[in-house]
Amino acid sequence: MPYCDACSKYWTPSSLPADGRCPRCGAELDGPHAHGDAPLPVDGAATEKVPWHFKLMVVALVLYLVWRFVQLGVEIFT
Repeated sequence: MPYCDACSKYWTPSSLPADGRCPRCGAELDGPHAHGDAPLPVDGAATEKVPWHFKLMVVALVLYLVWRFVQLGVEIFT
């Protein structure tokens, strides 16, 4: 993500002008895709994968909630 040292601000590649300079102060930006060398996804889909530990937390949450519903059902029917 392009970063401007003068403005202390990160810029998204879609908010940059074609020349790759900072829209606020006009400084030359360094960083990935600062100069438009890589195209953005057309459909707006994310190109990064979901981290494995996030998937693990979702599975743990689902298992916990299932267990709590089982406990609730046992409590109601006993």
